Amino acid sequence: MAVLDANKELNLQAAVAARFEAAVKQLNLEEGLVRYLRHPDREVIVHLPVAMDNGQLEVFDGYRVQHNLARGPCKGGIRYGPDVTLDEIRGLAAEMTWKCAVVNIPFGGAKGGIVCDPSKLSLGELERITRRYTAEILDFIGPERDVLAPDMNTNEQTMAWIMDTYSMHLRHTVTAVVTGKPLDLGGSLGRREATGRGCMIACDETLKRFGWRRDATRVIVQGFGNVGSQAARLMHEAGYKVIGVADIEGGVFNPNGLDVPSLLEYVKEHRTVKDFPRGEPIGNQEILERDCDVLLPAATESVINSKNADRIKARILVEGANGPTTPPADDILFDRGVFVIPDILANAGGVTVSYFEWVQDRQGYFWPEGMVNERLKHIMVSAFNAVTAWGEKYNVNNRIAAYMLAIDRVAYSIKLRGIYA
Repeated sequence: MAVLDANKELNLQAAVAARFEAAVKQLNLEEGLVRYLRHPDREVIVHLPVAMDNGQLEVFDGYRVQHNLARGPCKGGIRYGPDVTLDEIRGLAAEMTWKCAVVNIPFGGAKGGIVCDPSKLSLGELERITRRYTAEILDFIGPERDVLAPDMNTNEQTMAWIMDTYSMHLRHTVTAVVTGKPLDLGGSLGRREATGRGCMIACDETLKRFGWRRDATRVIVQGFGNVGSQAARLMHEAGYKVIGVADIEGGVFNPNGLDVPSLLEYVKEHRTVKDFPRGEPIGNQEILERDCDVLLPAATESVINSKNADRIKARILVEGANGPTTPPADDILFDRGVFVIPDILANAGGVTVSYFEWVQDRQGYFWPEGMVNERLKHIMVSAFNAVTAWGEKYNVNNRIAAYMLAIDRVAYSIKLRGIYA
């Protein structure tokens, strides 16, 4: 099990590091290789001067951490937020390395971030920040170096700005420098639904192990952004009974099942699930502890921790968010028999279809949505079976099994390549 200082339980980088250490203890890797894998290949820190709408000059801090390139170009999102830190970006970059390796796609991991509050910035200010950031890290990114993607508070428009800025500097259009783009600029069909669909596929495979039926399986989704809303919609359409959802404002619960299509229409108009009339109101933390079969946290980090893990009533935990469960909570859930599908497996549908988008951009040939979804399912099922096989072989929880599988694949690639000196 992963060991973590109690004071660092909610620190994502510390959690990723603790899980790494727990996994490598099982793998018998040489110590020098372990030391190499502990550290990112490169960290870029930039300070972005940006002219604001009021004519004043502001300076924003930006980061890009490239964790490992052994298996291919780096891949990872960029997030905007007032509380973005370099430590957080380091942890997320490492997680992206392991996530790409779990689903066996030819990328390493990276992550980026800019310290800003998007809610206080105009569209023009966001564009200028994005373009300056892209220009500052231009030498370190590209289709064969580091491929960016949306993350928290970034979207298709952000990716379009990055792609255009990069292309203008290279003097030709380079669509494959980012994924998660608008369809008209080289985006992929199925990308928007991919993370939620991947969560459902992983849940489907778990139901097969348990001998459960979808129509008898009650689901609660915490977080109703892209991942949570798409997962709820897809699972409802597939026959699951979605009984509760919540976002940052609050939640709604109905033990008989929610009318998810009506809820989605309500959210379009009100921008929140709060006060949806066809269910009882519930808090976004309280909903985690309601009785259900499947709990799908798709909001933020560390929502399941040592303080509430013993009150989680779900039998299956599908992690749509990055890092929603802390290492101490992992141990509690494992001892209680909760089947956890860890984030680096459960939400890897997004990076998998991002890989498909990158491939399609480089080919200049785009696939029908049915082909995207079929290939996504094949990769997700293969990864699920590989992770659970490692868990059973080494008698560890699914998260440590996923880390072991990923680290083993990356370490093997490094051994094959050798160390250049």
